[in-house]
Amino acid sequence: MQLSAEPLIYALIFVGVLVLVEGLYLVAFGKSISLNSRVNRRLDMLDRGTGREQVLEQLRKEMRQHMKSRSIPLYSLLADKAQKAAIAFTPKQLIGIMAGVSAIAFAGLTIGTQTDTQLRVLLSVVIGVGGVYVWINSKARKRMAMLEEQLPDAVELMVRSLKVGHPFSSAVSIVSREIEDPLATEFGIIADESAYGRDIGEALNEMAERLDMQDLRFLAVAVTIQQQSGGNLAEILEGLARVIRARFRLFRRVNAITAEAKWSGKFLSGFPLFCLVMILVNDPGYYDEVVDHAWFIPACFVVGILLTANLFVMRILTNIKV
Repeated sequence: MQLSAEPLIYALIFVGVLVLVEGLYLVAFGKSISLNSRVNRRLDMLDRGTGREQVLEQLRKEMRQHMKSRSIPLYSLLADKAQKAAIAFTPKQLIGIMAGVSAIAFAGLTIGTQTDTQLRVLLSVVIGVGGVYVWINSKARKRMAMLEEQLPDAVELMVRSLKVGHPFSSAVSIVSREIEDPLATEFGIIADESAYGRDIGEALNEMAERLDMQDLRFLAVAVTIQQQSGGNLAEILEGLARVIRARFRLFRRVNAITAEAKWSGKFLSGFPLFCLVMILVNDPGYYDEVVDHAWFIPACFVVGILLTANLFVMRILTNIKV
């Protein structure tokens, strides 16, 4: 029994695409673009001598450019994720990267496999587009998770700043300097916009809608109400910080409880496909005797529908609203 090396080559090319895209990103924008950088990106750009207005314009452009490009065919699949991940690449650059890595994948498949040309082209496009999508989705998930984790600390820091007598605009500016990225750059943009005359409540609300974060909406509403009707903002934010932290702990607990069910659904849907691939790799003619049967194609469709339905059912069962 001789195993084919082609599935391993496909996997290696896909991993290589992810590493290549990440490398291009770091080369193009430097280490400061990474979420684990010690200095947040806004301060890094200011330290390099870039003017405050130019930094604000550049960051606002990066954070809004993807949603403006939803009309581009195929790119609409990436726009929402790229927006949440704050990908600094422009939409045209991302499309060019997808084309470039697809070409590299095609070259790798041509050298490493003996697949038909049409299938190589299809696989190259899938690897190129899928690799970039997986990379952006990973960036978005990591960034949103860090934002949710940092927000309670940021609100508590603003509370302490307000209690010692700082105005709210100064409290936001302190958060932009003391908290790490990605939240520091987001609040830095709000601080800069406030310095140029924009209403802070409006800026917070726009950030909440752009990131689609409920806790940020609570913060924006609290600030807006205080601006309109007055009150002790430090006390309001202190209570909000407790609520946000409690919600965060509850979400973590729910995710831990439902993790087994989520992975069970993925395993139950993916394991039959894995077995099918291994059977065909070990014995390509395994289904030759039944492939011409009248029920073979309908049975394949039924199995595919059931596996897909399993994913949706398990997703619905584990989608607990808190």
